[in-house]
Amino acid sequence: MASGIFAILDDVATLLDDAAVLSKVAAKKTAGLLGDDLAVNAEKATGFHASRELPVIWAITKGSLLNKLIILPVAFLLSAYLPWLIVPILLVGGAYLSYEGVEKVLEWFGAHDTHEVAAAHEELTPEQVLQREAGKIKGAVRTDFILSIEIVVISLETVIGEPLPLQVLVVSLIALLATVGVYGIVALLVRMDDAGMRLIMRARSLQGTAARALRLGGHQLIAALPKVIRLLGVVGTIAMLLVGGGMYVHNIEQVHNWLHALPTLLADLVAGLVVGGAILLLMHLAKRLRRVATAND
Repeated sequence: MASGIFAILDDVATLLDDAAVLSKVAAKKTAGLLGDDLAVNAEKATGFHASRELPVIWAITKGSLLNKLIILPVAFLLSAYLPWLIVPILLVGGAYLSYEGVEKVLEWFGAHDTHEVAAAHEELTPEQVLQREAGKIKGAVRTDFILSIEIVVISLETVIGEPLPLQVLVVSLIALLATVGVYGIVALLVRMDDAGMRLIMRARSLQGTAARALRLGGHQLIAALPKVIRLLGVVGTIAMLLVGGGMYVHNIEQVHNWLHALPTLLADLVAGLVVGGAILLLMHLAKRLRRVATAND
């Protein structure tokens, strides 16, 4: 009996040891995508009232965890029974990310929807603020879903030949890291101004060099937050285009051949811009046709 228990414990120890080794490999393969995930989601999780930042991030985090709970079992089933369906799913996700990225790029050049601009500057009631907040949370969770699919699939490819328990353990660990790590860092970033205020308040009870150092550090943190947010907005947009375009470059041989002369990042970016621009054009044409049809009616 005792020998049976020790055998089970030995198997568990071996499984955990293998999981640790393979998790390191999977983490290395997904490191770039996790960085993109951080940039995209940090940009998505900012722009709220200071009192609502942490509740919003927590809401997005819960949505991200739910995404993983949906994606993980589906990914394992697809890998086992319908592996050919994984690439089309990735391409649909890539199209969505590319579309969002191109929309953001157009916003940089002032190509906003005039109604959206007007709404951004008008006084909103508390109910309207909550509605807008809920919409942004849904958008962030939707984007997280697409990025999560890519992270899970890449992690799954790392352990595809391993026993199922090991696959589940490694991929689940990477998926959890993608949520807890990313949104934990986002929460720290958006509270930089609070940390700065605490340093300034602390400096008031001190004197001399220590007080000056704390006060300077506090003011630097407060001043840096808007710059960090703007930088994350730019990096997040570029990341969406890179991830979205990369899904086409790395999964469609003809696209890869067309862009093989370009450096990898530039090829991914060009593909993202082309795919996103094409979808955006189709969306505008569809809207125009709908307006014409409505006017004729």
